[in-house]
Amino acid sequence: MITLGIDIGGSATKGALVDTVSGRMVSDRIRFETEAPVKPREVAALVEKIRKKLGYHGPIGAGYPGVVKNGVALTAANLHKNWIGTDVGALIYNQTGQITTVLNDADAAGLAEMRFGVEEARRHKTVLFLTIGTGIGSALFVNGHLLPNTELGHLKIRGKDAEHRASDAVRQRDNLSWKRWGKAFTELLQTYEFLFNPDLIILGGGISSKYDSFAEYLKVDTKILPAKLENTAGIIGAGMAAQESSELRDQESSAS
Repeated sequence: MITLGIDIGGSATKGALVDTVSGRMVSDRIRFETEAPVKPREVAALVEKIRKKLGYHGPIGAGYPGVVKNGVALTAANLHKNWIGTDVGALIYNQTGQITTVLNDADAAGLAEMRFGVEEARRHKTVLFLTIGTGIGSALFVNGHLLPNTELGHLKIRGKDAEHRASDAVRQRDNLSWKRWGKAFTELLQTYEFLFNPDLIILGGGISSKYDSFAEYLKVDTKILPAKLENTAGIIGAGMAAQESSELRDQESSAS
Protein backbone atom coordinates (compact mmCIF):
# COMPACT_ATOMS: atom_id res chain seq x y z
CA MET A 1 0.00 0.00 0.00
CA ILE A 2 1.25 3.47 -0.91
CA THR A 3 0.59 6.25 1.60
CA LEU A 4 1.78 9.81 2.11
CA GLY A 5 4.14 10.30 5.05
CA ILE A 6 4.72 13.77 6.47
CA ASP A 7 7.43 14.83 8.91
CA ILE A 8 6.63 18.15 10.65
CA GLY A 9 9.73 19.80 12.07
CA GLY A 10 10.83 22.99 13.71
CA SER A 11 12.71 24.12 10.60
CA ALA A 12 11.01 22.27 7.75
CA THR A 13 8.02 20.18 6.72
CA LYS A 14 8.89 17.16 4.59
CA GLY A 15 6.91 14.48 2.83
CA ALA A 16 7.11 11.55 0.42
CA LEU A 17 5.11 8.59 -0.80
CA VAL A 18 5.84 5.44 1.18
CA ASP A 19 5.53 1.78 0.25
CA THR A 20 4.45 0.41 3.62
CA VAL A 21 5.19 -3.19 2.61
CA SER A 22 8.85 -2.65 1.79
CA GLY A 23 9.41 0.35 4.07
CA ARG A 24 10.84 2.50 1.29
CA MET A 25 10.06 5.94 -0.03
CA VAL A 26 8.81 5.61 -3.60
CA SER A 27 8.88 9.27 -4.57
CA ASP A 28 11.21 12.20 -4.18
CA ARG A 29 11.25 13.66 -0.70
CA ILE A 30 9.73 17.13 -0.86
CA ARG A 31 10.96 19.62 1.71
CA PHE A 32 9.70 23.11 2.52
CA GLU A 33 11.77 25.25 4.86
CA THR A 34 9.85 27.14 7.55
CA GLU A 35 10.71 30.06 9.80
CA ALA A 36 10.40 29.47 13.52
CA PRO A 37 8.03 29.47 15.22
CA VAL A 38 5.88 27.97 12.48
CA LYS A 39 2.08 28.08 12.96
CA PRO A 40 -0.45 25.26 12.38
CA ARG A 41 -2.15 26.68 9.29
CA GLU A 42 1.22 27.29 7.63
CA VAL A 43 2.14 23.63 8.00
CA ALA A 44 -1.29 22.43 6.83
CA ALA A 45 -0.88 24.52 3.68
CA LEU A 46 2.55 22.97 3.08
CA VAL A 47 1.14 19.47 3.49
CA GLU A 48 -1.41 20.29 0.80
CA LYS A 49 1.37 21.57 -1.47
CA ILE A 50 3.26 18.30 -0.97
CA ARG A 51 0.12 16.25 -1.66
CA LYS A 52 -0.64 18.13 -4.86
CA LYS A 53 2.96 17.98 -6.06
CA LEU A 54 2.89 14.21 -5.65
CA GLY A 55 -0.60 13.87 -7.18
CA TYR A 56 -1.71 11.85 -4.18
CA HIS A 57 -5.17 10.95 -2.87
CA GLY A 58 -5.50 8.71 0.17
CA PRO A 59 -4.64 8.43 3.86
CA ILE A 60 -1.94 10.72 5.24
CA GLY A 61 0.31 10.06 8.22
CA ALA A 62 2.01 12.95 9.98
CA GLY A 63 4.76 12.94 12.59
CA TYR A 64 4.48 15.86 14.99
CA PRO A 65 7.39 17.07 17.20
CA GLY A 66 5.61 16.94 20.55
CA VAL A 67 3.12 15.03 22.66
CA VAL A 68 0.08 13.90 20.64
CA LYS A 69 -3.02 12.20 22.01
CA ASN A 70 -5.92 11.24 19.76
CA GLY A 71 -4.52 13.54 17.09
CA VAL A 72 -4.40 16.58 19.39
CA ALA A 73 -1.08 18.35 20.07
CA LEU A 74 -0.47 18.87 23.79
CA THR A 75 3.00 20.44 23.60
CA ALA A 76 4.88 22.62 21.12
CA ALA A 77 8.48 23.03 22.27
CA ASN A 78 9.98 24.00 18.89
CA LEU A 79 6.81 25.30 17.22
CA HIS A 80 4.35 28.16 17.73
CA LYS A 81 2.27 28.02 20.92
CA ASN A 82 -0.90 27.94 18.78
CA TRP A 83 -0.23 24.24 18.17
CA ILE A 84 -1.15 23.41 21.76
CA GLY A 85 -4.70 22.08 21.81
CA THR A 86 -4.89 21.87 18.00
CA ASP A 87 -6.45 18.76 16.48
CA VAL A 88 -3.68 18.30 13.94
CA GLY A 89 -5.42 15.47 12.12
CA ALA A 90 -8.57 17.55 11.63
CA LEU A 91 -6.51 20.58 10.59
CA ILE A 92 -4.73 18.68 7.82
CA TYR A 93 -7.94 16.94 6.76
CA ASN A 94 -9.70 20.28 6.39
CA GLN A 95 -6.84 21.53 4.19
CA THR A 96 -6.31 18.41 2.08
CA GLY A 97 -9.59 16.49 2.18
CA GLN A 98 -7.62 13.35 3.13
CA ILE A 99 -8.03 11.42 6.39
CA THR A 100 -4.92 12.06 8.48
CA THR A 101 -3.33 10.11 11.33
CA VAL A 102 -1.00 12.03 13.64
CA LEU A 103 1.58 10.70 16.08
CA ASN A 104 4.74 11.88 17.80
CA ASP A 105 7.52 12.23 15.22
CA ALA A 106 10.12 10.24 17.15
CA ASP A 107 7.55 7.49 17.74
CA ALA A 108 6.95 7.39 13.98
CA ALA A 109 10.66 7.17 13.25
CA GLY A 110 11.16 4.52 15.92
CA LEU A 111 8.35 2.35 14.55
CA ALA A 112 9.92 2.46 11.09
CA GLU A 113 13.38 1.67 12.43
CA MET A 114 12.11 -1.26 14.49
CA ARG A 115 10.30 -2.80 11.50
CA PHE A 116 12.55 -1.95 8.57
CA GLY A 117 15.84 -0.66 10.00
CA VAL A 118 18.20 -2.18 12.54
CA GLU A 119 17.41 -5.90 12.47
CA GLU A 120 19.08 -6.55 15.82
CA ALA A 121 16.54 -4.27 17.53
CA ARG A 122 13.83 -6.89 17.10
CA ARG A 123 15.82 -9.36 19.21
CA HIS A 124 16.05 -7.19 22.32
CA LYS A 125 13.54 -6.71 25.12
CA THR A 126 14.09 -2.97 25.73
CA VAL A 127 15.19 -0.64 22.93
CA LEU A 128 15.63 3.12 23.19
CA PHE A 129 15.51 5.01 19.91
CA LEU A 130 16.74 8.62 19.84
CA THR A 131 16.45 11.02 16.93
CA ILE A 132 18.89 13.92 17.06
CA GLY A 133 18.27 17.13 15.14
CA THR A 134 16.73 20.48 16.06
CA GLY A 135 15.81 18.77 19.32
CA ILE A 136 16.10 15.24 20.68
CA GLY A 137 13.17 12.90 20.20
CA SER A 138 12.75 9.51 21.82
CA ALA A 139 10.84 6.29 21.38
CA LEU A 140 10.97 3.49 23.94
CA PHE A 141 10.08 -0.09 22.99
CA VAL A 142 9.52 -2.97 25.42
CA ASN A 143 9.05 -6.41 23.86
CA GLY A 144 8.44 -4.63 20.55
CA HIS A 145 5.65 -2.46 21.96
CA LEU A 146 5.92 1.32 21.89
CA LEU A 147 5.47 3.48 24.98
CA PRO A 148 4.24 6.63 23.21
CA ASN A 149 5.19 10.26 23.83
CA THR A 150 8.24 9.69 26.06
CA GLU A 151 9.79 13.06 25.01
CA LEU A 152 13.10 12.38 26.79
CA GLY A 153 14.67 15.37 25.07
CA HIS A 154 12.81 17.50 27.61
CA LEU A 155 14.03 15.57 30.62
CA LYS A 156 15.80 18.01 32.93
CA ILE A 157 19.52 17.35 33.35
CA ARG A 158 21.18 19.66 35.85
CA GLY A 159 18.23 22.03 35.50
CA LYS A 160 18.23 22.21 31.70
CA ASP A 161 16.33 20.34 28.98
CA ALA A 162 18.44 17.50 27.59
CA GLU A 163 18.01 18.76 24.03
CA HIS A 164 19.28 22.19 25.03
CA ARG A 165 22.50 20.51 26.14
CA ALA A 166 23.30 18.16 23.29
CA SER A 167 21.05 18.31 20.24
CA ASP A 168 22.63 18.59 16.79
CA ALA A 169 21.36 22.18 16.68
CA VAL A 170 23.39 22.92 19.83
CA ARG A 171 26.46 21.29 18.28
CA GLN A 172 26.20 23.45 15.20
CA ARG A 173 25.26 26.64 17.04
CA ASP A 174 28.20 26.39 19.45
CA ASN A 175 30.57 25.02 16.80
CA LEU A 176 31.42 22.05 19.03
CA SER A 177 33.99 19.49 18.01
CA TRP A 178 32.73 15.91 17.84
CA LYS A 179 34.72 15.18 21.01
CA ARG A 180 33.12 18.03 22.99
CA TRP A 181 29.65 17.24 21.69
CA GLY A 182 30.18 13.55 22.39
CA LYS A 183 31.01 14.32 26.01
CA ALA A 184 27.82 16.36 26.42
CA PHE A 185 25.73 13.72 24.68
CA THR A 186 27.26 11.00 26.85
CA GLU A 187 25.81 12.73 29.92
CA LEU A 188 22.35 12.38 28.38
CA LEU A 189 22.90 8.75 27.44
CA GLN A 190 24.13 7.87 30.92
CA THR A 191 21.01 9.45 32.43
CA TYR A 192 18.72 7.49 30.10
CA GLU A 193 20.73 4.34 30.78
CA PHE A 194 20.28 4.79 34.54
CA LEU A 195 16.52 5.37 34.22
CA PHE A 196 15.59 2.68 31.68
CA ASN A 197 18.43 0.14 31.48
CA PRO A 198 17.86 -0.48 27.75
CA ASP A 199 19.43 -3.46 25.98
CA LEU A 200 20.14 -1.34 22.90
CA ILE A 201 20.22 2.35 21.99
CA ILE A 202 19.66 3.38 18.36
CA LEU A 203 20.67 6.86 17.23
CA GLY A 204 18.62 8.32 14.38
CA GLY A 205 18.10 11.60 12.59
CA GLY A 206 20.45 13.19 10.09
CA ILE A 207 23.38 12.92 12.48
CA SER A 208 23.23 9.12 12.32
CA SER A 209 24.96 9.24 8.93
CA LYS A 210 27.99 10.76 10.74
CA TYR A 211 28.07 8.11 13.48
CA ASP A 212 31.68 7.12 12.81
CA SER A 213 32.73 10.72 13.55
CA PHE A 214 31.58 10.63 17.16
CA ALA A 215 31.06 6.98 18.17
CA GLU A 216 34.40 6.76 20.02
CA TYR A 217 33.37 9.64 22.33
CA LEU A 218 30.18 8.00 23.63
CA LYS A 219 30.96 6.31 26.95
CA VAL A 220 28.06 4.12 28.09
CA ASP A 221 27.68 0.44 28.91
CA THR A 222 24.68 -0.11 26.63
CA LYS A 223 25.33 -1.11 23.04
CA ILE A 224 24.75 1.74 20.57
CA LEU A 225 23.99 1.41 16.87
CA PRO A 226 23.27 4.04 14.20
CA ALA A 227 19.84 3.98 12.58
CA LYS A 228 19.68 2.36 9.16
CA LEU A 229 16.90 4.59 7.82
CA GLU A 230 18.70 7.76 8.97
CA ASN A 231 16.50 10.86 8.48
CA THR A 232 13.91 9.10 6.29
CA ALA A 233 12.51 7.11 9.23
CA GLY A 234 10.01 9.76 10.32
CA ILE A 235 8.35 9.89 6.91
CA ILE A 236 8.30 6.10 6.58
CA GLY A 237 6.86 5.65 10.08
CA ALA A 238 4.18 8.26 9.44
CA GLY A 239 3.22 6.41 6.27
CA MET A 240 3.02 3.18 8.27
CA ALA A 241 0.70 4.84 10.80
CA ALA A 242 -1.58 6.05 7.99
CA GLN A 243 -1.79 2.55 6.55
CA GLU A 244 -2.51 0.89 9.89
CA SER A 245 -5.22 3.42 10.70
CA SER A 246 -6.77 2.86 7.28
CA GLU A 247 -6.83 -0.90 7.82
CA LEU A 248 -8.45 -0.42 11.24
CA ARG A 249 -11.17 1.79 9.74
CA ASP A 250 -11.81 -0.85 7.06
CA GLN A 251 -12.13 -3.56 9.71
CA GLU A 252 -14.53 -1.48 11.77
CA SER A 253 -16.56 -0.68 8.66
CA SER A 254 -16.77 -4.38 7.73
CA ALA A 255 -17.78 -5.35 11.25
CA SER A 256 -20.65 -2.85 11.25
